[in-house]
Amino acid sequence: MRDYEIFELGDITLQSGEILPQAFLAYKTYGTLNAAKNNVIFYPTWFAGQHADNEWLIGPDKALDPNKYFIIVPNMLGNGLSSSPSNTPPPYDRANFPEVTIYDNVRLQHQLVTQKFGINKIALVVGWSLGAVQTFQWGASYPDMVDRIAPFGGTAKTRPHAKVVFEGLIAALQADSAWKQGFYTEQPKAGLAAMGRVYAAWGFSQAYYLEQLFQQEGYLTLEEYLVDYWDEVFLTFDANDLITMLRTGIHGDISANQRYQGDFELALSKITSRALVMPGSTDLFFPPEDNEYETHHMHNAIFLPIESKWGHCSGIGQHEPDSIFIDTQLKQFLLE
Repeated sequence: MRDYEIFELGDITLQSGEILPQAFLAYKTYGTLNAAKNNVIFYPTWFAGQHADNEWLIGPDKALDPNKYFIIVPNMLGNGLSSSPSNTPPPYDRANFPEVTIYDNVRLQHQLVTQKFGINKIALVVGWSLGAVQTFQWGASYPDMVDRIAPFGGTAKTRPHAKVVFEGLIAALQADSAWKQGFYTEQPKAGLAAMGRVYAAWGFSQAYYLEQLFQQEGYLTLEEYLVDYWDEVFLTFDANDLITMLRTGIHGDISANQRYQGDFELALSKITSRALVMPGSTDLFFPPEDNEYETHHMHNAIFLPIESKWGHCSGIGQHEPDSIFIDTQLKQFLLE
């Protein structure tokens, strides 16, 4: 029995001009929408994440308290629950699935919020990694609707180096002979394992490995950690789904739309929501200096790095000190 709802969108024209037929968003809600419809928190998912993976930040006595807020977690397009290569009928299935952008995701999420729930004000949009990119996009696309944004572990625009890393993840997967140009008959497991090995080098910092902090997770040796965790981490996902999400990340840019015409600094300046921007201090995907540049071009933005040796994964909810820091800062931010 599934623990989420489906919002049917019908045939959608994507930013690319391609049609995504019978599109849908999978989402889960926590808490109760109040009569004024002003207790809403919106919390998008991330690359290879689904709504349950966001639940570490949701709960009584946490910043995202369902006893106080109505929390909506939409699943990103391509994540296997919302419209994805793995669940779309032919001829748009598998490698024929059209390219989707961060802008597409947020535009459809806006339809969910306004059409399904009749909401016209959001107290907070928050997200990690590609969820952070979506959070920035919400601030740029709907500034009058969003009171606060809190992106952590992600930037408003994917920089060239991160694009190279994402392309490397794709190349590792596609090197498997079972890939068959995306029309495989069984999942390319060797490629998925290779993708995990590439991600391992970028998901955490150099200090994380030097100090063998993976031992805190119960792995005695580096080899054990790589084989038992990273060689397995993507095997539950469909390969085309993963590539769809990575390509969404590669083209992440809040100004890549008709409204801003690629003027990145203009898009940042139009984010009028109060913003709490929290990069991981040792993040190799989205280094803090990129966020620092972005906050300099935003109104009313706080730049607050998460001081951690867990790199990008300081925001994934697996390291308690980082999780406590994020939750504490969000609690304070919601009171301001």
